[in-house]
Amino acid sequence: MALLHRLRSDESLMRCYQQGDASAFTQLYNRHKDRLYNFLLRACGNAALAEELAQDAWTSLIDRVAHYRPEAKFSTYLFTIARNKLTDYLRRPTNTHTDSLDSLAEEKGMEAVMPGQEQDMLQQVQCKRLLVSIVALPVEQREAFILKEEGFSLQEIASITEVTAETVKSRIRYARQRLRSTLNEQDAATTNVRVSE
Repeated sequence: MALLHRLRSDESLMRCYQQGDASAFTQLYNRHKDRLYNFLLRACGNAALAEELAQDAWTSLIDRVAHYRPEAKFSTYLFTIARNKLTDYLRRPTNTHTDSLDSLAEEKGMEAVMPGQEQDMLQQVQCKRLLVSIVALPVEQREAFILKEEGFSLQEIASITEVTAETVKSRIRYARQRLRSTLNEQDAATTNVRVSE
């Protein structure tokens, strides 16, 4: 049965799961868990929060299994649930998103540099700067940008975020412009520091 499930579409697996086949859910979970977690991690910048939100999304999917209808791709359905969980979390007045930036910086912290590892260190620094810059984007731009990077089409992102495809396109364009500008400013600041030393 496991081999058969690997060949089935996500939507077919969901129908099997609706009929009580738990192994179909396991296959769906294994297909999408990493991608969902990565989306949430890049959206909120906090590993523990991303894990919690991912589990909440999977729990909601399980709770709603009887109501699932394959009107869109399964991944669109799942990421819509996850996005709603993140939005609900960010709207709570007791939560501040600034903690996420600090935890991201800690998670991506640099280890001691050994001789010959300068190139690796440079790549880690650039990756850290990019991740922090993504987390600093306005929420709408950040989620559109991340979903696009996760491989969703403009139409799928529009469905997940409940806006038009043109709005999604604009948000992605503005996100890219802002990221480019932020990273260029950081490069200029780094160059100025080196020159003044």
